[in-house]
Amino acid sequence: MKNHRSGAAALACVLLLAACSTPQYKQVDSAPASALHWVASWGTARQVPEPQNELAPHLWRDATLRQIVHTSLGGDILRVRISNAFGTEPLFVDGAGIALARAPGDSALQPGSARPLTFDGRATVMIPAGGEYHSDPVTLAHQAGADLAISLYFKAPPARQTGHPGARATSFVVQGNRIADMAWDKPEKVERWYALADVEVQAPRTVRSIVAVGDSITDGNGATLDANNRWPDLLAAKLRRDGHHVGVVNAGIGGGRMLRDGLGPNLVSRFERDVLGRAGVSHAIVMIGVNDLGGLHRNKPDDPAARATLLADLRLAFRQLVDRAHARGVCVIGGTITPYSGSDYYRPSPANDADRRALNDWIRSAGVFDGVADFDAALRDPAKPELLRKDYDKGDGLHPSPAGMQALADAVPLAPLRTCKVAEGGRP
Repeated sequence: MKNHRSGAAALACVLLLAACSTPQYKQVDSAPASALHWVASWGTARQVPEPQNELAPHLWRDATLRQIVHTSLGGDILRVRISNAFGTEPLFVDGAGIALARAPGDSALQPGSARPLTFDGRATVMIPAGGEYHSDPVTLAHQAGADLAISLYFKAPPARQTGHPGARATSFVVQGNRIADMAWDKPEKVERWYALADVEVQAPRTVRSIVAVGDSITDGNGATLDANNRWPDLLAAKLRRDGHHVGVVNAGIGGGRMLRDGLGPNLVSRFERDVLGRAGVSHAIVMIGVNDLGGLHRNKPDDPAARATLLADLRLAFRQLVDRAHARGVCVIGGTITPYSGSDYYRPSPANDADRRALNDWIRSAGVFDGVADFDAALRDPAKPELLRKDYDKGDGLHPSPAGMQALADAVPLAPLRTCKVAEGGRP
């Protein structure tokens, strides 16, 4: 791997896993502020929902939206970041609360866990267009892997919604201000998130977070509703089992591309907001490119010049992302692109698959990344490497099954997570 430390300017970065292999931490009132910081425990990528994924206006009007999120870190003190990132007018949140959820897919709260969320001491907040606000810190002791219920009350719908369609988690809506209610009778159900950016916990400075960013494979297409078995969830669970207190945030977007907007913004444009802007981030795992490559084949002839240009543009974009991450002291693990020759949507030609393999070879060998997660090797059929293994295939030739999601999580190398060799503050 490329060594990004040089000269006297090189600084040691966080020994992420080794330093965080400590017992479950507790907030101590007397701890100095310098010993603690905010770390992202759960998060999602924000986008403008397509019309079919918008929340209907009547479900915003005098209504409470309760959304269940699955944490990767435990702690005693947390805060929630509410998002109006794509709003064209101010977003008015007319009440908010948080509690321990009884279970994924259930709108009920655990008794005694409900807490109000405030903003500078107020129960309501106006978030300007394009803005995101943190709530005040709130005390709510919870373990890593807990499910939190975030309840938001709205009197009126936003001018333009900010959300995340690929939640693979059930959210609930009822009429009226029902934030404090322990249970709801027959709520409306939707499988999307709205107006949420992340949940952060207060933790020792040795505790950091990993952001997994990519397309629908990272977002969780192929995972099971309310089961929290997307590959970043499974990576977080694996790290917890090994005794490592590390946050893992999923910043995947279905249909996402590196170079052009798809169902959400292109990765180059959203990298600061969705990856580098996370609290306590020290590592990013980047797996993207299948929609760039497949889209070229699907929409245009396999012209050799166009293919060569696309590969050059993708390599440049990866280099740019890594440079931007290194300037912020964030290590980057490059993920190889998984096979999709069995996809009826893309139906790639042999030349298109050759481009995928060429880009994967570059990811593995160019020395651009601080580590490589060989997702291609983890999922491909040994006899037909252009295809997914049958047991790892959701059934569409493109997205992994739950077993494939576990194989992706297992393919993430731990060594680059233990040691970061990036000098924060500038390029090496």
